[in-house]
Amino acid sequence: MQRILITGSAGFIGFHLARQLLAAGHRVHGYDGLTPYYDVALKEKRHAMLKAMPGFTATEALVEDVETLDRAGADFAPDVIIHLAAQAGVRYSLTHPRSYIETNFTGSFNVLELAKRQKVRHLLIASTSSVYGANPEMPFHETDRADHPLTVYAATKKAVEGLAHSYAHLWGLPVTLFRFFTVYGAWGRPDLAYFKFAKAILQGTPIDVYNHGELWRDFTAVEDLVEGVLRLIPLAPSAPSARGATVEGDSLSPIAPWRVVNIGNNDKIHLMDFIRTLETLLGRKAVLNLMPMQPGDVPATWADCSLLERLTGFKPETDLATGLARFVDWYRDYARA
Repeated sequence: MQRILITGSAGFIGFHLARQLLAAGHRVHGYDGLTPYYDVALKEKRHAMLKAMPGFTATEALVEDVETLDRAGADFAPDVIIHLAAQAGVRYSLTHPRSYIETNFTGSFNVLELAKRQKVRHLLIASTSSVYGANPEMPFHETDRADHPLTVYAATKKAVEGLAHSYAHLWGLPVTLFRFFTVYGAWGRPDLAYFKFAKAILQGTPIDVYNHGELWRDFTAVEDLVEGVLRLIPLAPSAPSARGATVEGDSLSPIAPWRVVNIGNNDKIHLMDFIRTLETLLGRKAVLNLMPMQPGDVPATWADCSLLERLTGFKPETDLATGLARFVDWYRDYARA
């Protein structure tokens, strides 16, 4: 049994991860600001479900609130910290860039300071496929250069990867960053495309389809993402002086206990195929509003997840129809609530 602090515990991924850890018998302290970026009631429902499970406690505050964060960390004394809290949304960063600097960068700095003081066994930080930016080579490998982010959101996430490396090097803090790819599933975020698509299709209203549908994404079921993170928890990167043989393609830093790992579905799916699958599951046709490419968007994402498989033995491979069926079953109940 471990004591695990999760920032962003009322969020989509944090909720699923906390629930799995609690079910496995771990103690979890959730830390979440319940910001109004999307429906706060949905976040409150997620937290309420976690609070009903043994072993869960929570602090409702922002990661920018360094005093409250430090107090919560000192009181809970975590073995592991999983940092998920962030200002999300690629397009929102075009109009509200300051919130990304304050939450994603400054907030992550606060979490790194907390992890250093608490001497945690492992700090895991959520990054994103968006850091690959304009990289034309696919599938994306962790060792690819990621020097050309296209949005403020991506830039803050890439900056946090670099900041975390400095902490790993200077203070021996074991850090794993996981880059996730277009996550979908039950209890998801209403601002995400698949959630908005389902709502609009059932209501008979148009859905905005960017780049006239000529987009490809590595859609990843939230259950697969969570399983990948769970398996990475005990695999804290070791200091260079303590290493044995490394696995092929490892992204370990040569001078720090720091690693980055992709968690995707090892495939890219055409957006129109995604929409058609959702239409079939909902039993209705979508009304398409074909739009040009959005600023900061990329035509495709595709993860190479062989490092995750070599490290953990786990290969995400939930097929789209199965994963979307789980979401649709949940959404029909949620929409009626």
